[in-house]
Amino acid sequence: MDIRRRNNVTITGNPEGPVVVLAHGFGCDQNMWRLTVPALAEDYRVVLFDYVGSGGSDLSAFTEDRYASLSGYARDVVEVCEALDLRDAAFVGHSVSAMVGVLAADMAPERIGSLVMVAPSPRYIDDDGYRGGFSAEDIDELLESLESNYLGWSAAMAPVIMGNGERPELGEELTRSFCATDPDMARIFARTTFLSDSRDDLKTVRVPTLVLECLQDVIAPREVGAFVHRAIPGSTLVTLDATGHCPHLSAPETTNAAITGFLAELR
Repeated sequence: MDIRRRNNVTITGNPEGPVVVLAHGFGCDQNMWRLTVPALAEDYRVVLFDYVGSGGSDLSAFTEDRYASLSGYARDVVEVCEALDLRDAAFVGHSVSAMVGVLAADMAPERIGSLVMVAPSPRYIDDDGYRGGFSAEDIDELLESLESNYLGWSAAMAPVIMGNGERPELGEELTRSFCATDPDMARIFARTTFLSDSRDDLKTVRVPTLVLECLQDVIAPREVGAFVHRAIPGSTLVTLDATGHCPHLSAPETTNAAITGFLAELR
């Protein structure tokens, strides 16, 4: 199988520079990084891709068995790294992809040498002594709404997830991205995302890690960022002057400065 075609791999930037892999979140595709790529392109070789079921990926490669767990998406990452023979890459994962990166780094430690976790959450559902931001009933309702009317759910939820109500064009962009995703595949990815519990996986991280949180984020509240930071020894936590769950779109300059500053320290 042609992994590059399967995952719609794009390579840009400095071919001689250290490698940075950019991984999108649920309902998105690699285009969501378009404001970050210019900040990296001069110094880094930038690899973008779409998870199977998203963007320009090969939808025929999608199977529920594989993508009903985050490990399936992590295998996508590892296989892309293997196909390109990447080593010691910096993996920048947004939202659920932050946890996918944790799993991929554990699967193939020679491939991923550092992590940048943008608005991560290892568990969305509240638990004893843990605030994920949602009750189990909240998530049940969210998934029921998504599964019964995906396009309607997308139109209602995307602006909430994006935040920045005073900039409706951002919510509209995320809505379009959600609506462009195959509904059946999105339902599976949504269940995989919102029902996951990756808290124990954070203990496996052995690479330099940057955790980026936003001042206000309905999907990943600041208690989650603090939890991730505590769980990963030696990690760096930065609170971005940003609102919403997609700071790489709503506050790209601030987000890019945090990412490039962290990467520069690793060189």
